[in-house]
Amino acid sequence: MAVMLFALSFVVSGCRHHRNSDLQIFRYNESAGIATLDPAFAKNQSIIWPCRQLFNGLVQLDTALQVQPCIAKRWDISADGLTYTFFLRNDVFFHAPSSRRVVASDFVYSFNRVVDPDVASPGAWIFSGVEGFEAPNDSTFVIHLKEPFAPFLAELGMVYCSVVPHEVVEQYGKDFRSHPCGTGPFVFQYWKEGVKLVLRRNPNYFEQDTLGNRLPYLDAVAVTFIVDKQTTFLEFIKGNLDFMNSIDASYKDELLTLDGKLKDKYTNRLNMVSTPYLNTEYLGFLMDGDNGPLHNVKLRQAINLGFDRRKMMQYLRNNIGIPGVYGFVPPSLYDGASPLPSSYEYDPVKARQLLAEAGYPNGQGLPRLKLNTTSSYLDLCKYIQQQLGLLGIDVQVDVAPPAALREQIAQGRSQWFRGSWVADYPDAENYLSVFYSPNRAPAGPNYTHFNSKQFDRIYEQARRCTDPTQRDILYRKMDDIVMEQAPVMVLYYDQILHFTHKNVHGLRSNAMNTLDLRYVTISKR
Repeated sequence: MAVMLFALSFVVSGCRHHRNSDLQIFRYNESAGIATLDPAFAKNQSIIWPCRQLFNGLVQLDTALQVQPCIAKRWDISADGLTYTFFLRNDVFFHAPSSRRVVASDFVYSFNRVVDPDVASPGAWIFSGVEGFEAPNDSTFVIHLKEPFAPFLAELGMVYCSVVPHEVVEQYGKDFRSHPCGTGPFVFQYWKEGVKLVLRRNPNYFEQDTLGNRLPYLDAVAVTFIVDKQTTFLEFIKGNLDFMNSIDASYKDELLTLDGKLKDKYTNRLNMVSTPYLNTEYLGFLMDGDNGPLHNVKLRQAINLGFDRRKMMQYLRNNIGIPGVYGFVPPSLYDGASPLPSSYEYDPVKARQLLAEAGYPNGQGLPRLKLNTTSSYLDLCKYIQQQLGLLGIDVQVDVAPPAALREQIAQGRSQWFRGSWVADYPDAENYLSVFYSPNRAPAGPNYTHFNSKQFDRIYEQARRCTDPTQRDILYRKMDDIVMEQAPVMVLYYDQILHFTHKNVHGLRSNAMNTLDLRYVTISKR
């Protein structure tokens, strides 16, 4: 252990010569920074990734987004779908300073903490349909639901549902954010906010590989916080980072061809893995309040038809992602094998017809429409502005800082805005909840204030439905309603790009963009 701590001190101080040792230290950068290491507040990817290394829950999602055992070795669901009984492993221990075995009452405490109004966890909504939790004994944990909800088991795979030791949380109070204690494959070592985060291998981790070797293989994880993405890219190319997630406009043409392939000069040095990402990028219309001509459904439909998503993806995104022509729900989430109908392929003739039917032939009489976005999406919005201009639709693009735009959207002060929805759990219901009228912002994710009694009725029916095939039919009906009413313009369904050096092996992920470091090894160059 003394050797490990000595070596890690080199990582903390920024020394780059640790590869000369036998230690395997995985290095990545988090340009967004990390606000907390408390899983009860793991509301975005920058927090979720380190918390995934530090904590575990009852279940976990595999690379195919199927629910697998974790601390719960198995479970039973009652015939009426209201009672979930989990049977826990007896070999899971909290990190120091707790170091004790995890028991069922720890999940009662952890889940009640998430719903505690004084804690104010953004994950409290997960348990809004829960009647109560109980621990009949140390190895049995029971959840009672108010009504059946088919995606509930997948929800329990979220980081919010991690188990924490009550004695450590109570010892540190709000400072638990910087003194995390979980059961995960890595243990908290050091965090200088905005500079460096270091996690070290948990030698007592309970999971093993198929040969019986204890996980994880890595000795440590080191996270830096370089804000500038161009600098991050250069550090990665120089070999000072092992992994890079996604791609930025500042270097995409340096790294990728126009069709999204790794350029020849990097193929001998880097690996690129591309998979679908459960993230829908869209533009949303405010459906109530003083929104002028955008209340007209024919105008919204004309705008949807008035720009070429396929060319947009080719020229501005290097074909990274799927053009958003099918619906709000990413196509990969539908269980059915039948092809999805196209909703809004580029059709300027139809767009002009709808524009005239809306009362604005060739855009005559239509006031300037203001579109609010952030600098990261300015190129896409400028493209749409140019294409709609050819139809006579005058668009003004206003750029705001991300936090300011989020506040405008949440308070219903933006008539037309750029948004995105990253799945909380892998079920189409999660996407369709964005249009359920009781979820109206700011209390919920219905930022467009969409309100349809027909949609709400089907949504409530689908939530209670336990038949996957029937639920898929209901999901498609709701998606069709949304596309017909056009409270949003779907731009594209995103794609994950993971870049590693050739000496990094075993990195796992899924369409939720999970960072799974349990099986990673790093060989010498």
